[in-house]
Amino acid sequence: MNLLVIDVGNTSTAVGRWFDGRVSLVSHIDGGFLKEPDLVRKAVDKVIGKKKVDALAYLSVVPQADKAWKRFAEKELKIPFLQINWKAFPLKLDYPKPETIGADRLADAAAAVNLYGSPVLVCDFGTAFTAAAVTADGVWRGGIIAPGFPLMRDYFFERTAKLPRMKLGGKCPRIGRSTEEAMRLGAIVGFRGMVREIVSELSKNLKTEFKLVATGGFASWVLKDSKLPFIINPTLTLYGAGLLGCEMMKKEK
Repeated sequence: MNLLVIDVGNTSTAVGRWFDGRVSLVSHIDGGFLKEPDLVRKAVDKVIGKKKVDALAYLSVVPQADKAWKRFAEKELKIPFLQINWKAFPLKLDYPKPETIGADRLADAAAAVNLYGSPVLVCDFGTAFTAAAVTADGVWRGGIIAPGFPLMRDYFFERTAKLPRMKLGGKCPRIGRSTEEAMRLGAIVGFRGMVREIVSELSKNLKTEFKLVATGGFASWVLKDSKLPFIINPTLTLYGAGLLGCEMMKKEK
């Protein structure tokens, strides 16, 4: 099955192709369809090329963008629009209100189990930091949502008079020898500490030694030299969109 896979996040939108169990031709567009429609169309054109696309598998945490993407798929591309939700999730959900789970978290978990097995704790390092636990019996148990790195950075800037807007990326210093270095060191070391504590707490509470899988734009930067045993997969969410999109196509036939 050849799918156009879309992941609409708070900061950027990821566009890619799912074909034969692989994700390729991935682009990230800051602002997404609502702010950069021309860039999104170029990214979609690159994905589609001259090949037939069966459908658009869509994940979103930005409800305001949903109608624009649905119209784009059905009116311009003339392909089915598959908005991923919990009903497409192939694993059992041990959760009181499954309709409230973010589609991106379900896609991450489905992809992690498919690729690496269970038990698995999958963490997404985006605008928000999320962790979701799937136990050895293949049941999604829930997880944690915490502020992500961009929120930490922006809060520093917005709530203080003299601290600058910290640049994301770059080497983590051994000691802060400027205001920005001190902020970067504090943010990275503090964030890693939060991740370690989350992994420890969920492992203890669920009495499980999890495989650790990470995705999201800040995963590689935060986890570098951390000695946390994460498998980092930058296209995990789009892979999950493809998996769940295929599930939806099968159910509709």
